[in-house]
Amino acid sequence: MTFRARHLLGIEHLAPDEITTLLDLADTYAEANRKGAAPRDVLAGMSQINMFFENSTRTQASFELAGKRLGADVMNMAMQASSVKKGETLIDTALTLNAMRPDLLVVRHPHSGAVDLLAQKVNCAVLNAGDGKHEHPTQALLDALTIRRAKGRLHRLSVAICGDISHSRVARSNIMLLGKMENRIRLIAPPTLMPSGVADFGCEVFDNMEEGLKDVDVVMMLRLQRERMDGGFIPSEREYYHRYGLDAAKLAHAKPDAIVMHPGPMNRGVEIDGEIADDINRSVIQEQVEMGVAVRMAAMDLLAQNLRTNRDAA
Repeated sequence: MTFRARHLLGIEHLAPDEITTLLDLADTYAEANRKGAAPRDVLAGMSQINMFFENSTRTQASFELAGKRLGADVMNMAMQASSVKKGETLIDTALTLNAMRPDLLVVRHPHSGAVDLLAQKVNCAVLNAGDGKHEHPTQALLDALTIRRAKGRLHRLSVAICGDISHSRVARSNIMLLGKMENRIRLIAPPTLMPSGVADFGCEVFDNMEEGLKDVDVVMMLRLQRERMDGGFIPSEREYYHRYGLDAAKLAHAKPDAIVMHPGPMNRGVEIDGEIADDINRSVIQEQVEMGVAVRMAAMDLLAQNLRTNRDAA
């Protein structure tokens, strides 16, 4: 097994063999979770602190569950009531936490690069649970595992990423991961929600759903990131759904066995039709949630192994 990283800050610095190693381990954890047989001693004696400066349901819950299933002592910090609200800087917070000697630090932050800054100031392994518009590596990894389990492979597939590309850290991480694994990526969005410099991404770009979805294997819908929008990026939700919301008519342009994904939370009737989201023959949205726990278990397991090795060497 090859996984050299000290932290999991993004997909950008992971090699394809490291991605495969993590997904292989996550696959075993997914099966163990279904049997209720996850090993409880992998992180025994280790402490995990979850710091979420932004609200989260799926990501925070799955990181907490992942740590507990592997036997870690898990603490969730209430950042809304923390000293950060009293004016403490992020670096001072990092130094305070470092003095507590945690082993694993899981961080979600509204500013791009904040998690990387924290990682430079602490002696533990840091996992990025989403930083601004930058990256969300474990989401891309769980999406990759979901695709691999559904399609039997994670290479040479045609994947359409649709919606608010510009504000989405999920899109950014997925573009990097799927590109590293030799997939064909299509980005579909209105021009107002397409990032600047998109021509440098190595993807095909469309502003028409029917054209962009033609013969794709995977349809990955994105949430409208209203909290990151300043100004009118779409004329109305109704108009957006008419042109870019996934319904049966648009999905018919994809391959008959194409799978449908969404990182959640979903805005039904805006980004995706409810019947499509709930179609057990096409939608793998619930599988994405399930794979999230397995991927985060694998990520913390591998980082903990490296952390122990580095400490022993010191």
